Amino acid sequence: MLFRSDALSGLTDAGVRALGDSPIGVVVDFRTPAERTLAPDLLPQTRDIRVVELSILEGAMASLAQDLMRAGGADPALIARAMAQLPTLDELYVGMLQHGAHAFTEVARLVATSTDASPTAVLVHCTAGKDRTGVATALLLEAVGADREAVVADYASGAAQLAGPWADGMLAGVQRLGVPLTPALVELVTETPAAALRAALAWLDDEHGGATGYLRAAGLADDDLVALRERLTA
Repeated sequence: MLFRSDALSGLTDAGVRALGDSPIGVVVDFRTPAERTLAPDLLPQTRDIRVVELSILEGAMASLAQDLMRAGGADPALIARAMAQLPTLDELYVGMLQHGAHAFTEVARLVATSTDASPTAVLVHCTAGKDRTGVATALLLEAVGADREAVVADYASGAAQLAGPWADGMLAGVQRLGVPLTPALVELVTETPAAALRAALAWLDDEHGGATGYLRAAGLADDDLVALRERLTA
């Protein structure tokens, strides 16, 4: 019923065919327009897949990269300012929840109501599949009563999935811009520490009494919450 992924721009021909043969009928793209332009998703032509664009700015490295590229990638003053403004993952995730309630609620509604599509499953993705997508997935799982340790473990598994060519390529691209690979930046770009998601979930608890309170406050109807639970726990 629910899948999470990094961007679909790197799919091989076999991957595109597998997507076409999958139960996925809706793709939710959390990337910004700039990210989509740089790396358009590859989708099967054999059937229709509904694409829903719900941009969330927090988690996008595109704006930092664009600023650095406009400066030639080697302006020490610009690099220093950018590095000084880097958020921690804790701050990033809480910011997503504070500013992205509409997008997260719309995803919950799509998962709850996509039974009229065929196939019916929903795939959510951003660029890496760990930050915007990780928070969204954790929010949905929390809302249907999944064990919190299992939710955190699912998120934390992302770093191992991204390790290797993907992470190495992202970090090499950052270095080409003249940006030093500090531990904070490496964590921001490639890692999924459990503590970061725990901080986001603690914010949900403190501010809204949990995920369901958050979604209700953002306008998700009780009927949709019931349907969401039925779809993800059946």
